[in-house]
Amino acid sequence: MHRKLTAILSADVVGYSGLMQADETGTLERLKANRSRVFDPEVATHGGRVFKLLGDGALVEFSSVIAAVNCALAIQEATEKAGTEVAEAKRIRYRIGINLGEVIIEGDDIYGEGVNVAARLQTLAPVGGVALSKMVRDNIEGKMPCVFEDMGEHTVKNIERPVHVFHVRAAGRDETSAQKVETPRKLSICVLPFANMSGDPEQEYFSDGITEDIITDLSKVSALSVIARNSAFAFKGKNVDVLQVARQLKVSHVLEGSVRKAGGRVRITAQLIDGAHNDHIWAERYDRDLNDIFALQDEISEAIVKALKLKLLPEEKKAIEQRGTESVEAYNLFLMARQNYVTGGEGDLRRAEATIRICQRITEIDPNYADAWALMALNQMIVRFIHGRKGEDGLAAAERALALDANVAAAHAVKARIFAEYGRHGEASAEIASGLRLDPDSFEVNRSAGLLSFRQHRLEDAIRYWEKATTLMETDVASPSMLMTCYAALGNSQATRRAAEITLARAEKVLAQDQNNGAVTGWGASALVFLGEAERAKEWINRALLIVPDDMHMRYNFACALASDRKGKETALELLVPVFAKISMSLLNHAKIDPDLDSLRDDPRFQAMIAAAETRLAAED
Repeated sequence: MHRKLTAILSADVVGYSGLMQADETGTLERLKANRSRVFDPEVATHGGRVFKLLGDGALVEFSSVIAAVNCALAIQEATEKAGTEVAEAKRIRYRIGINLGEVIIEGDDIYGEGVNVAARLQTLAPVGGVALSKMVRDNIEGKMPCVFEDMGEHTVKNIERPVHVFHVRAAGRDETSAQKVETPRKLSICVLPFANMSGDPEQEYFSDGITEDIITDLSKVSALSVIARNSAFAFKGKNVDVLQVARQLKVSHVLEGSVRKAGGRVRITAQLIDGAHNDHIWAERYDRDLNDIFALQDEISEAIVKALKLKLLPEEKKAIEQRGTESVEAYNLFLMARQNYVTGGEGDLRRAEATIRICQRITEIDPNYADAWALMALNQMIVRFIHGRKGEDGLAAAERALALDANVAAAHAVKARIFAEYGRHGEASAEIASGLRLDPDSFEVNRSAGLLSFRQHRLEDAIRYWEKATTLMETDVASPSMLMTCYAALGNSQATRRAAEITLARAEKVLAQDQNNGAVTGWGASALVFLGEAERAKEWINRALLIVPDDMHMRYNFACALASDRKGKETALELLVPVFAKISMSLLNHAKIDPDLDSLRDDPRFQAMIAAAETRLAAED
C-alpha cells in the first residue's frame, strides 16, 4: 500500500438525472462533447490525470494545487462559453471541489479521506463554481490571481471533522447568474446566536449557551449540514438579512430566535426560515419553567428536524438527549463558567479564579458532572502554571472528569499541558492523541496541541493546530497571536499579516468590554507592530502600563512586540526586568524558545535575567 500527498479534483454535472430524464440522447451527446472539447483537454494541459469516471462526474489527481485550481477555473469558464448556444434548461454545468490530502494508491486507482473530502467539497460548490478546502486556499493564496469567499465550516457525511470551505473565482470575474440564484443541494442550516431578551447583559451567557447547545444537537443529525459555531457567532449583535446570511454561507435554512430568562421561568422563541425564499417554515414560542430546559432543548431540535422532513435515527436521538447533568442549576452555572472562561482567555487571572469557584459550586451540586471537572482542571492549571500561583495543578480534577466520562476530550488536553509543564512530553503527546481521536474539533485539544508542538519546536504542526483553534472559537485571541509568531519565524509575511489582522480585530472586541485585560492588550499591541502601526502600538502600551502596571503577561507581550524592532530593543529589555523577577516556570520555559525574543538572546542583560529567574525558581521549588 502506497500513500502520498496529492491534490484531488472532483467534478459533477449539475442536475444530471433531470437532464437525462428530459433528453437522454441529447444530454449524453452534450456531455461527451464537453469532455472531448473542454474537460479532458484542460486536464491534460494542466498536468492532471483522470483516475475515475463516475458517469456524470470525474476524479482527477494533480501534483500541484495551483495546477488543479487553474484547471478547474478553466473548465468552468470554457464550459460556460461553450454552452451559450444551448437552451438554459439543457446546458451542461459542473460543480467542482478540490482538496489537498493524503491518499492511498492501489494500481491506477486512488482512495482515502483526501478523495472523500474533495467529493464532499464538490457538493458544496455553487453551480458553475469551485469549492476549496482550507489547505488548498492556504497553499494558493497570493500565488495566483483569485478571489476567495470564506463559506465557514460544514459538517459533511462520513467525515469526522467539519470541512472549512472556500469558494474561489478568477480575479475580475463576476459570479454567473446561475451562481447568484443557486440553492444548496443538501439541507443545511445556520443557527444564528439567539438574542438575549432578559434585559440583563449578565444573562448573555445563557442565550449563547442555548445557541451553542442547539448547534451541537443539530450537528448530531447525519442528514443535516450545520454551520460551525465560529461562523454563526460572527453575526452576533448584528442586524442581519436572513437571505444574505443564507447566500453568504450557502445554507438552505436559517434558525433565529431569542431567550428571556427571569427568575425560575424561561421563554424561548425560534423560527426556521427557508434561505432561498425567506419563507417561515416553522416558528414556535416556548414559555416554560426553567427546570424544563433540557426537555425544551430536545423539543426544539426534534421540531427542526421534523420541519425539514428529516428522519432522526434512534442513536442520534439518544446522543441529543445526553446533557452531562440532570441538574438545571448545575447546567446554568456551567454555562456561566464556560462563558467566563472563553470571554477573557488565559491571561486574565481574575476570570480563571472566578471560573474555579463556579466549577467548585457546580461539582458540589452534581459531583458527577464531568465537563465541570474538566473546566475546573483547565483553570487550575492556568492559575498554577500560567500565573505562577500556589494551589492545585489541575491533574486531580482532570482525572476525576475522565473517571466519570472517558470521552471528555478537554480533560485529555488539560492533562497534556500539565504533563508538558512537568517535562513528561511523551505522556503529554499521548494525551493529545487521545483528545484528537475523541474530538478532532475540540477547541481545547487543538489549542493544547498547538502549544505542545510549539514547545517542541515543531512550528508547522503548531500552525496547523492553532489555525484550527482560531476557527473554532471566535473569542480566542491567543491562538492567532501565536500564529503571528510562528509565521514570522518561518518568514511568511502574508500569513503573518493575516494572523495579525485577526488578532487585532478580536483584541479590540474584548477590550471594548474589558479595557483592563492586560494579556489581550499585549497581543493587540503585537498585532499593531506586525501591521506596521508602531505609533498606535506605543499608545496602547503607554495607556495599559498606566492602568495595569503589574500585569506581567501584558509586559511580556509588549516586550515581544517591541523586540522585533531594532529601535524597540532597549524598551523591550526594560519591560522584561520586572517580568523575570516574578516569572513562572511555565512562562520562563516559553521565553527560552519564543522566536519573538530571538533578537535579545545575545544581550548579556537578557542572559542575566534568564539565569537569575532559574536560580530563584529552583530555590522556591
